[in-house]
Amino acid sequence: MIDAHGAVAELRERARRHPPDRYPVQHATAQFHLGAALAQDGRLDEARAALEAAAALFEARLPVEHAKALNSLGAVERMAGRTRDAVAAFERASALFAATGNGLERGAALYNLGLAARELGDAERAVDAFREALELLDGGRVPAQAAAAARELGATLLLSGDLGGARPLLERAEELADAARDTAGMGAAANALGLVHLGEGRLDAATRAFRRSAAAHPRSVRPDGYALAKANLALAFERAGEVARARLSALQALASPELPQAVGDQASGVLDRLGRGPGEVLRVLDAEAPDAWPGVVREEVVRWISLPDDERHAETAAWIEGQLARDAVAVELAGAWLGALLEAPPDDMERLIRTALRALAEREPYQRERFRSRTEMAMARFHVPQMLRLRDTFERLGREPEAAW
Repeated sequence: MIDAHGAVAELRERARRHPPDRYPVQHATAQFHLGAALAQDGRLDEARAALEAAAALFEARLPVEHAKALNSLGAVERMAGRTRDAVAAFERASALFAATGNGLERGAALYNLGLAARELGDAERAVDAFREALELLDGGRVPAQAAAAARELGATLLLSGDLGGARPLLERAEELADAARDTAGMGAAANALGLVHLGEGRLDAATRAFRRSAAAHPRSVRPDGYALAKANLALAFERAGEVARARLSALQALASPELPQAVGDQASGVLDRLGRGPGEVLRVLDAEAPDAWPGVVREEVVRWISLPDDERHAETAAWIEGQLARDAVAVELAGAWLGALLEAPPDDMERLIRTALRALAEREPYQRERFRSRTEMAMARFHVPQMLRLRDTFERLGREPEAAW
């Protein structure tokens, strides 16, 4: 990571050593980079002043650098909420890039212009800017930037109600982001595409798109994107009549560590309509092929880690009840659960096992023995180091008060 504070001090000193009356280009260059460092540090008013100084000095000397300074200035104005000033800066930058024949740079300025125009509520201007940007940003050379332009154009058309126009753009955006290995961009495009499918009543396509979006936004990396995809997935499952999947997706959205208010409201609305309770994951597994069980259980166990003790106990007790009730596949279920435990951080793994053993103590002796038997059979299917780790942990924690093993 860049040391913004150190960079600011160094760039200020560089600007001081190159006064604008004697070294205008060097001073402008230092101010340009100083503006970027100040913006990174959140000092937007100072960044604005530095970039304005750079733009003024570049204006009569270096038109391309002038345009770059204006584009950066527009980004700072937008970050500061001065959106009209941002639009003006992006428009000037775009015109300068056009005059100097810098197509890719102009495409970037037009993309920024589209974002700012949309924030002002000018959807028509945003669509025009994104469309021009997409024409200039070569997907073969700059696939991530082209993907972003296609995604935002598609998203703007979606917001305008043009679902048919949005769909191919969002499909292209997802493909380009995948080619660029831009998982965040791919997830955003897939989420918007899912909304298009949902609006068109294509529920299977919508659920597939939202699942791709959730996979591209790992809960531990981009929790807000994960929560959004899961809340939208819950809505799609609800409309398709898949109640258990809808409930589980909504619960997972609500357990995300970063939950935007609107996303939480949507997920809560699904649960208010469908009801809620522990054990949804087992009802989902009943409709899934066994080879999909480990992934489903892994994601749910991650949610259990973040739950309050009483809710985690309720979910674990429901899991034990469900495994006992599904004796024909109990070993396979136990294997999926144990695999998820092994992937948890050590302290969380022990907390989950401790919760399970306390919930198991509440069962009848013959049920405890059957659960233990099937679970130990599943342990034997793991490689020796994992098997021994599981056995040792279960046996050690099983000797604690209120536990049973």
